[in-house]
Amino acid sequence: MAKLNKDVLYLISKELQDNKKTLNSCLLVNKTWSEIFIPTLWKNPWKDLVRENEILLFDIIISHLSNDSRDNLIQYFNFLKSSYQKPLFDYISFCKHLNLIVIERIINTIIDKKYGSPIVESVILNLFIKENRKFTHLYIPNRFDHQIHLIPDAKCCFLELQFLCCHTTIDDNILNGLTEICKSIKELELFIGWSNNKYGIVKLIENQKELYDIRLNYYYSSNNESFFKILITSLIKFSNNIKYFTSKSLSIPFFQVFGAVEITAKSLTSLIENTSGNLIEIKIGDTAYNGFFNKRIIQAIYLNCPNLRYLKLFVENNNLLEFEKLLINCQYLNGLFILFDNQKIIDNQDNSHNDLFNILIKSSPTNLFKFKLWFTSNIKSDSLKLFFDNWKGKYPMLLQLSLRDYNDNYHLAGIYKAKGIIKRYDNEAYYEDFEWIKKKV
Repeated sequence: MAKLNKDVLYLISKELQDNKKTLNSCLLVNKTWSEIFIPTLWKNPWKDLVRENEILLFDIIISHLSNDSRDNLIQYFNFLKSSYQKPLFDYISFCKHLNLIVIERIINTIIDKKYGSPIVESVILNLFIKENRKFTHLYIPNRFDHQIHLIPDAKCCFLELQFLCCHTTIDDNILNGLTEICKSIKELELFIGWSNNKYGIVKLIENQKELYDIRLNYYYSSNNESFFKILITSLIKFSNNIKYFTSKSLSIPFFQVFGAVEITAKSLTSLIENTSGNLIEIKIGDTAYNGFFNKRIIQAIYLNCPNLRYLKLFVENNNLLEFEKLLINCQYLNGLFILFDNQKIIDNQDNSHNDLFNILIKSSPTNLFKFKLWFTSNIKSDSLKLFFDNWKGKYPMLLQLSLRDYNDNYHLAGIYKAKGIIKRYDNEAYYEDFEWIKKKV
């Protein structure tokens, strides 16, 4: 019975792994519960970590230090002089996510970087990277200069790495070292700099065997054009496996068109065209590819992504007919996040927002009922009323509007919620891109 109880508790801990508040309350029951739930809590201790708790987490981490390590640091740093009780559990051994970005930030808030934070960082790295640690996720900060692959037990720790988040500007020696160790990365998130991007990341990508999730965050400039092209060419080699693709500009305000947009638009469409129909999630709505390039991206999606389930996309009003083809061809769509520039519509007294709603009513696949609609200016209640009236008889929608529209249309949405046309109405700003029920923590 005791074994059965532990098995049940383990299953419960798996179900609750995203609910830290409930998990923490489970620790108070008894020692058995603590032994079951602590590994789940410490799998990713950095997730949803609020700033006021960062020092507390760091205190727990350094409590794992050996006496020799503490003695070596005490002479330099006052914060280590307070007494520490050895932890009841080896919490770090449960950690599967090694977030060096958060660790660096915490250390830099405690210590002046130029006076010794590299020393502390080195000690902490050696505390995490040990023979009995197995990490599945690794997050590396910008300007990171610790050659972690040279730490004796690094190969054992990162051999089963599945997720890597890093900047393409970090030292090639680090990238080359990770390339030798990591061959099973499935998810890759890259932050591409203005310049000085290192080509070692290309070799690392080409060394992977199971890559299926690509996230590109980039500061576009003419200095990284050649790097961007080579990177996309490298990713195309894996295009048959790619199921999730995200592209996000970090430097361009929404709806601002930049001069060399052709470079990235061509690269992105080329990548989409080579995915052999396997993409099920695309997020490229943060950059406004206008006119011809917006049309080309929409065409690339509806011609090459028949299995698409979730899409975030900027749509120009003059490309609505192409967008309708996308709805017709992508019959598995379940969630849609549209960013629509209706400022021109309002200025010209155009009715293209009604055209958008009519297309959604007429051509949405049967399973598509989750919508996020982001407009640059408020839309009239009459337009929304038309949308809701004509949605009658379809699956009740989960609808989120941008902040500027939310309050004005709250009462109207309530009326149609009572009629069963809307199941839930909310503000998209409080959710992740493809979340309609669970809010951001």
